[in-house]
Amino acid sequence: MSKVTLAAMNRPAPVELCHKNMRFLITHNPTDSTLGSFIEDLKRFGATTVVRVCDVTYDKTSLEKDGINVVDWPFDDGAPPPSKLVDDWLSLLKKKFQEDPGCCVAVHCVAGLGRKRRGAINSKQLTYLEKYRSKQRLRFKDSHAHKNKCCTM
Repeated sequence: MSKVTLAAMNRPAPVELCHKNMRFLITHNPTDSTLGSFIEDLKRFGATTVVRVCDVTYDKTSLEKDGINVVDWPFDDGAPPPSKLVDDWLSLLKKKFQEDPGCCVAVHCVAGLGRKRRGAINSKQLTYLEKYRSKQRLRFKDSHAHKNKCCTM
């Protein structure tokens, strides 16, 4: 069996999360050898932006040629994200979903979908989530209903 076949067999399927007009794709951490199937997954879900929060494991040139923007915001594995990164993330989301409601933003770290298994969130991450307080930075004006729609993040 080839390395590419083994990598594809061990690769967890992407998971799409939706909330109001926002769509997110949680994916595995690809390598150059699995990049083709990764791009196919992104296209299938209509993801035009990938946020990479880990060290570089693949060349993003192929994605950019296909019109997929890759944003690099690495932080230490197992640690909560720095405040600046959270601010940048929320700014990106507000811009993307205002410009193109219903678009899809993909994100991956080193562990990818492993974050969904029991016990995957460590105590530092859990403490961060418990202490996190929304500043309601993702507010969208609904021009049809003339009221604010909000996603609390």
